[in-house]
Amino acid sequence: MRRLALLALVTLSGCFYPANRGRALETKVDRLTADNTRMTEELKQAREQLSATLPRIDEKVAEVTQALESLDKASRRNDADIGIQLQKTVEDMAQLRGQVETYLYKITELETSLARVTEESEKKLLALQGSAAVKEAEAKKQAEALQRPTDKKEFLTLAQEKAKAGEVLVARQLFSEFLKKWAKDALAGEAHFGLGETYFGEDKCREALFEYGKVIQDHAKTPSAPEAYLRSSDCFAKLKMKDESRLALEELVKSYPKTDAAKKAKAKLAELDKAKKPAPAPTPAPKKVSK
Repeated sequence: MRRLALLALVTLSGCFYPANRGRALETKVDRLTADNTRMTEELKQAREQLSATLPRIDEKVAEVTQALESLDKASRRNDADIGIQLQKTVEDMAQLRGQVETYLYKITELETSLARVTEESEKKLLALQGSAAVKEAEAKKQAEALQRPTDKKEFLTLAQEKAKAGEVLVARQLFSEFLKKWAKDALAGEAHFGLGETYFGEDKCREALFEYGKVIQDHAKTPSAPEAYLRSSDCFAKLKMKDESRLALEELVKSYPKTDAAKKAKAKLAELDKAKKPAPAPTPAPKKVSK
């Protein structure tokens, strides 16, 4: 029962956002979304107009081709009539070509504007969310630029190496991507632990607890499971949750008694027990005997 309580606690995430900032952000998002929708609709209409015009051009090309092929068979017709027909066909094609060029220019202009609006929207949204969101976006771009190993073990190793090198946000992107690709794999526990470590290093204990909880609950046999208990205890301690911190240490000792993490847990429990012992009462001074 106590273990279930611990699991429930470590799998809770704590993402909070002020209500007033949230409403302002929603207003900005709605406005930017409306702009994007309008631009997309204009682009769609221009493409539809182009699609409707192209068949007419093809038809005129076919007419010209047919006319040219039949010139040698038109000996009975007046040369002037043939010339007039060809001239009209050429003029019609020139007019259609002009329309196509106009549509293509308009489409290019709309695509450029849409790309600019989308980029500006993303920047504004990131700015509203704060500097952390900007850094996350930059890290995502860096992660996307990396060459991805196709082998899952090499992929996980790459994420772990980035974390050790101090590229925490890039590592976080890679761990998250690993979990999307191989969520049910045996290595997923190590990915959850690595992701938790990226949060723990930034003192984001609630987010870290969620990832450590996934290790404890779903990947109890992964090598980092004992460390997940130990880290959970540290997180609870930082959150001033002393009872939960102690419970994590006790469960660690109980579940993984022969691990190095369990040795550390025992030492911490001993320190906690020592701190709980009341200080010895002072020895009372001997009473003076009256003569």
